[in-house]
Amino acid sequence: MNNVPVFVGRSNEGEVVAERTAQMLLDRMIAFHVQRGISVPLSGPEFLQGLSQRFPERDGMYFLPDQVAEYDRKRTSVGALRQLSLFVNDEASAIQWVRQQLQDKPQSFQDLTPQYMREVQAWAKHEETVELKVILDQSFLYYDGRGSVPSQIHRYLSTNFKDLRNLEKEDPRLVEKARDRWYVPDPNKQAERELVREKALLKEFEEYKTSTQRKLMVFRTEAVRAGFKGCWQEREYGTIVKVAERLPEAVLQEDEKLLMYYDNALTRLGDE
Repeated sequence: MNNVPVFVGRSNEGEVVAERTAQMLLDRMIAFHVQRGISVPLSGPEFLQGLSQRFPERDGMYFLPDQVAEYDRKRTSVGALRQLSLFVNDEASAIQWVRQQLQDKPQSFQDLTPQYMREVQAWAKHEETVELKVILDQSFLYYDGRGSVPSQIHRYLSTNFKDLRNLEKEDPRLVEKARDRWYVPDPNKQAERELVREKALLKEFEEYKTSTQRKLMVFRTEAVRAGFKGCWQEREYGTIVKVAERLPEAVLQEDEKLLMYYDNALTRLGDE
């Protein structure tokens, strides 16, 4: 993190630095180990949990302890924080888009659905369609009106509705307004959700492994990525190669994560 800008801003706006987001840091950690032909020491959920425990987080970005004061100081000098510009064409970008929508404004499924449908018009042809409900269930949290209002929802409501300010989290008025909203988990809960999602992805990858189709023309890329990571950990390099060679060639060559596993698996098989 020493070599990544602490703060980027222009025209009274701050910008999210992609290299400081949890997903980018996780991707870099995995790539570091795979490209060196060694096992990845942490699972995705373990990495995310460790990240939140060891490094300060601000606006979805992580910093070294001696960098966060500088970020806080510069952040107060600008107004809005501009989110990363997203082109939603697959599951990974869809999750990022939903996160952006819910980060500052927890919403109901009904409110989010028409927005989501507009965004996914350019969905890649080889990508299996992933419904909004699946994305929400696997990566986000839902408040059903039982118990205290989560702080993420409480913060949004108390900021945007004058009559809901200074209320206890159990106040019936606040609970009623908060009910049925989806929201972004805190870092620890995010690691738990990632574990749930990873299990679902690996289950789907198992179906690809045993499928009798000669070519996989439509598939869930996130499941293949998760499966390749699992195979790498278990040194099942042949499985990576076998499944990769059933994917459309253009997809394999254009997806840097899949190609990384495939190329390195070929290298490992050649060394055996």
